[in-house]
Amino acid sequence: MSNSSSLTQFLLLAFADRRELQLLHFWLFLAISLAALLANGLILSAVACDHHLHTPMGFFLLNLSLTDLGCICTTVPKAMHNSLWGTTTISYMGCAAQVFLLVFFLGTEFSLLTIMCYDRYVAICKPLHYGTLLGSRACAHMAAAAWATGFLSALLHTVNTFSLPLCQGNALGQFFCEIPHILKLSCSHSGYLREIWLIVVTACLVFGCFIFIVFSYVQIFRAVLRIPSQQGRHKAFSTCLPHLAVVSLFVSTATFANLKPPSISSPSMDLVVAVLYSVVPPKQ
Repeated sequence: MSNSSSLTQFLLLAFADRRELQLLHFWLFLAISLAALLANGLILSAVACDHHLHTPMGFFLLNLSLTDLGCICTTVPKAMHNSLWGTTTISYMGCAAQVFLLVFFLGTEFSLLTIMCYDRYVAICKPLHYGTLLGSRACAHMAAAAWATGFLSALLHTVNTFSLPLCQGNALGQFFCEIPHILKLSCSHSGYLREIWLIVVTACLVFGCFIFIVFSYVQIFRAVLRIPSQQGRHKAFSTCLPHLAVVSLFVSTATFANLKPPSISSPSMDLVVAVLYSVVPPKQ
């Protein structure tokens, strides 16, 4: 039995025992990383260089690209390293840093997706007020609030999780450090419940934002259906529907990963869900 004071490393989930499959996972993650770097690099360059994209949506998309890169760089490099060298270890401090950064970028990402929904709502439902409600100063304040929300959430979850005594070994059933898998190692019932309640509160806030997004899109679709031009309706739907699909996938997978009942948990399901919310970029 070990405890958190003597624990120096965790064991991450190995993708496969065979060397060929380990290398296959390495090349797969390398391809995902390069695709994400290329896509987000193009977005960052386009928004920075093209003055036509110096709009509120372009500004928020630039911030979203940064969070995408942050999520990829937090989880994928360590997974690639372990697959290439056939190891499964991560240091205690490395695990804490991974939890903090992942919660930070994911929290910021969802806040930005909510703000981008608000941008679409104002642009379609209140176009005459767009310049007032989404001026440069307002956009900067909203982006700063999104990053601050992610930082505060990450700080609370990381401090609370790694203050728990751990005495159930050091093997995590995931390819990166994920809070629910760390909680399984805890031997403090009160501390475990405290973090669970913190996750529930966070989930309720996320669900509240999701309700706001759905309500906004109901208003958007009502406004779009009143557009007389079929081309105008098609353009509006093609802009809004991908965003709604991305938000729905992000919220459903992240919520399921953190609040699913242990009875339906399995390594393969946990892996697929984790990849969907932490690795697959939520591009519009």
